[in-house]
Amino acid sequence: MIPMKVKILQKKGEKLTFLLDGASPAFANALRRIMISEIPTLAIDEVSIMDNTSVLFDEVVTHRLGLIPLTFPARRMNPPGECRCKGKGCPLCRVNLKLDRKGPGMVYSGNLRSSNKAVKPTDSRIPIVELLKGQDIKLEATARLGLGKTHIKNQAANAAYQYYPELEANGAKGRDELKKITEACPKKALAIRGKKLILKAPVNCDICRSCEEAGKGIKIKANPSKFIFRLESVSGLNPRDIVIKANEVLQGKARDFKKELSKV
Repeated sequence: MIPMKVKILQKKGEKLTFLLDGASPAFANALRRIMISEIPTLAIDEVSIMDNTSVLFDEVVTHRLGLIPLTFPARRMNPPGECRCKGKGCPLCRVNLKLDRKGPGMVYSGNLRSSNKAVKPTDSRIPIVELLKGQDIKLEATARLGLGKTHIKNQAANAAYQYYPELEANGAKGRDELKKITEACPKKALAIRGKKLILKAPVNCDICRSCEEAGKGIKIKANPSKFIFRLESVSGLNPRDIVIKANEVLQGKARDFKKELSKV
């Protein structure tokens, strides 16, 4: 069996593109699903509103609060069911946030005050509600770890993959024909090197096959064991950490399956 390899292709802010080589489609899809739905993230899931004279109902304000992504110390916090407090609530599994604002003015995510300095909104300019003169809002919220498969507010990332494209160019071709083929690619993934056509930017190619239509003997193949992953964090987690955690979760599932299989 060929060992799997991972190569970072691009990292920019909350976005990560990497190459997974030596895997099967089933493994790649399992990794994708885990990154989306089984990475623990912190989100507000309980709100006590003491005063709300804004134009928004309590339920709408609560919904908006729940969808605000929060940064958090992933290695130092526990899911409520796995914490040593047994879910009763402690700083290791629960974070309290307070909001107390008077109008006029827009209330932003940055106005939330956290009981844990490491926990705060990923963006301080997310609007919650606009208060007019004489209006105010006062509330307390509790944030806990949860999974995206339980609620969308805990989704860690958007993740997708595609097969790695490979180019086959058979038959002699003149410079003009090669230029025509490269120009036919909408993603500018092809280039001419000497007298040959090459795939200079595989990451840009989405296997649309425009090049195949532009010239004879041109074929784009999808490698079933190599995958280009595109990941964007929509939580307080670094995209690199999401990939690492997804691998840990997948390994845990494999161990659990092996353990259950030994009982048969």
